[in-house]
Amino acid sequence: MRLTRLYSTMSNDDHWNDKILLLGVTGGVAAYKAADLASRWTQRGAKVRVRMTPSACRFVQPLTFEAVTRQPVTTEIWQPLGTGERPEHIGSGDDADLFVIAPASADHLARLAQGFGDDTVCLTALAWEGPLVICPAMNDRMWRNPAVQANVQLLRDRGATVVDPGVGHLACGSTGPGRLADLDDIDACVIGILGQKELS
Repeated sequence: MRLTRLYSTMSNDDHWNDKILLLGVTGGVAAYKAADLASRWTQRGAKVRVRMTPSACRFVQPLTFEAVTRQPVTTEIWQPLGTGERPEHIGSGDDADLFVIAPASADHLARLAQGFGDDTVCLTALAWEGPLVICPAMNDRMWRNPAVQANVQLLRDRGATVVDPGVGHLACGSTGPGRLADLDDIDACVIGILGQKELS
């Protein structure tokens, strides 16, 4: 009953109009799917601020995200500041409700776990104190690697919500766990977290 109430509350577009979501996109074939998530949330009325790593920009152009969100996309940590402005990676989290990283590569799971800050996604995560949703996507062997699993567990222990990858055909030709979770599952996770904030 409670889950139904959460979903029905946040499925109403009126409840999305004041929401601000940060979307971090890292390098991987699944980067194109993140544009669908950004589009869904924007169509509901949320403001979606996208951060892309250099590797992500090689798979999908920032212009794609700018087109679906009608917002500028941050791709560099060295962004010019206007007078009195806070650095982008800090100021962006002042009024945001949720930070979603999708897809999160194996490399970025390690960077997030170790507190690296050498790209706009990691740097934003370092300064972020709100709910964090991480959606890994990689080859099945990489996903099963003990180092990757240790990083995932460490991030969970620190309070991040990790949406496990799906099982199926992978871009590399393998079949197994590693593909980005179904977008409906990621969306449901986001709706659930935002709904809990509404009821709290």
